[in-house]
Amino acid sequence: MPDMSAHQALTQLVPLAAELDKNKVTPGVLGFIVFAVMAVAVWALMKSMNRHMNRVDFEESPEKPGSPSTPAKPAAQE
Repeated sequence: MPDMSAHQALTQLVPLAAELDKNKVTPGVLGFIVFAVMAVAVWALMKSMNRHMNRVDFEESPEKPGSPSTPAKPAAQE
């Protein structure tokens, strides 16, 4: 059954596509506005991310001797 509805959709859309003049199809003003809004949104997100990353104050603390992550040293080698 899905093939039947897909076939019907294609037969209805093909004549509409044939009516379009390929030399006159452009994105137009709406395409430019959408692109400009997306560009401004990306710029704002990058600026916000940069501001948040500059606020991060990361200093790695030295590991304590005897912590499980450091290998144990032998007590005394004589």
